[in-house]
Amino acid sequence: MSTSFPTRVSRKQALSIAALGTVGLLSACSSSQDSLAAQADAGDSKGYIAGDGSVTEYAAGERGEPVEFESELFDGTVVSAADLRGKPVLLNFWYAGCAPCRAEAPWLNELHASFGEKVAFYGANVRDEKGTAEAFEKNFEVPYPSFRDVTGKVLLAMSKYVPAQAVPTTVVLDAEGRVAARILGQIDKSVLNTLLEDQVSA
Repeated sequence: MSTSFPTRVSRKQALSIAALGTVGLLSACSSSQDSLAAQADAGDSKGYIAGDGSVTEYAAGERGEPVEFESELFDGTVVSAADLRGKPVLLNFWYAGCAPCRAEAPWLNELHASFGEKVAFYGANVRDEKGTAEAFEKNFEVPYPSFRDVTGKVLLAMSKYVPAQAVPTTVVLDAEGRVAARILGQIDKSVLNTLLEDQVSA
C-alpha cells in the first residue's frame, strides 16, 4: 500500500502546487524531426500520456523487496540495481522528444549538484537511439548517466510503480534499493528536494 502526500511534504503545501502548476505543461512528446539536435529540442503529442505531477511516498515498512534489474548505460557500462544500493537513488524516465522532460532537465541538474555524492542520479531513456539521447544530454548539460532502456528492462522492473507510457516519471529508491517515492509527470523541484532529503537523512 502507498500513502500519498506525506505530512512533511504537505506541510510545505508543495505537492498540491506541483500538481496544479504542471498539468498545463504535460502535453507534447515525440519528435518527427530528422536532425538529432532537433529531436532533442522539439516534441509533439504522439504516443504520450501525461502524468499530473502527483506524488506518492511509500512508508518504510510498506516498500517490499528491493527492485532488481541489469541494464546498459549509453556509454556501454552494465549496471545492476544491486550496484546502486548503499545510498538513495533518483531514477528519471525520459526521452528526448518529451516536452516536460526538457522542462524539468535544469531542475534535475540543480538537484544533482545540490546533493552531490549523497544521492546517485540516473536516467532511463525509454525510446531514443544513442545519438538522439546524447544530443539531448549535450543540449541540457545533463551531468549524470542514463540507461538505454528501449528494450524496457528497467521499466519492467518498475512496472508496479511506473506506467509504461507515463513519461517523465521519477522514482526515488532508498539505500536498500526499494521504491520510496514516485512522481508521475514533470517534477516540482522543491517537492523532489524534500523527498531526497528524507532519504538522505533516513
